Amino acid sequence: MRQVILDTETTGLSWERGNRVVEIGCVEFLERRPTGRTFQRYLNPGREFEPGAQEVTGLTLEFLADKPRFEEVVDEFLAFIDGAELIIHNAAFDVGFLDNELRMLGPQYGCLADRCGVEDTLLLARRQYPGQRNSLDALCRRLGVDNAHRQLHGALLDAQLLAEVYLGLTSGQSEIGFGDGADETAEVVVATFQASAESARPRVLVGDDELAAHEARLQRLRKKAGRAVWDAMVAAEPDAAPA
Repeated sequence: MRQVILDTETTGLSWERGNRVVEIGCVEFLERRPTGRTFQRYLNPGREFEPGAQEVTGLTLEFLADKPRFEEVVDEFLAFIDGAELIIHNAAFDVGFLDNELRMLGPQYGCLADRCGVEDTLLLARRQYPGQRNSLDALCRRLGVDNAHRQLHGALLDAQLLAEVYLGLTSGQSEIGFGDGADETAEVVVATFQASAESARPRVLVGDDELAAHEARLQRLRKKAGRAVWDAMVAAEPDAAPA
């Protein structure tokens, strides 16, 4: 079973008002374990941010000016997600934006439903925790997923957090099966999160601030578990440092 945990950032809350996607972040799972393959692209939206949206993402038009347009990455993006089950929080939002981007390129691209199934973790959380807050931040707190570094929204960072939240929602595990080190089963789980050596990992372009935040998160996980799942992914590809 191949799954892709997906998140987007946009110039505003509604594609109907002409807002566009400015970042896509994806993490691939195979049999509920990360393979080490990710897809992340910043995109030039060709339009202004709506008031407040820029503050949420921390992205600027100046930063995005030299980034590719969606049509320049669409084939690579679709190849990455094709045939997978997409795991998305508040899926109607992201799917609506991505379907709109595809529609703008022509009918030959169809829509996401032509290629993928979708699991909405917001609906899943509402069934498990009716009447409670079920935002990604609220679920991280409830399931013990460390998101202290999440000062701004970032698609790849949020996809990584959602991956842990999803496993917690569907298996009762938190922090992808990490415990306090005393549980023998946890050691087995850590060992199984080995990235596949046969699968080439795309280069991921991230900023210095996001790299620093991610490293701070890994340090907190290492203190709790002795090892973080993303360490296993990097260890499988020693030459795959971020570009």
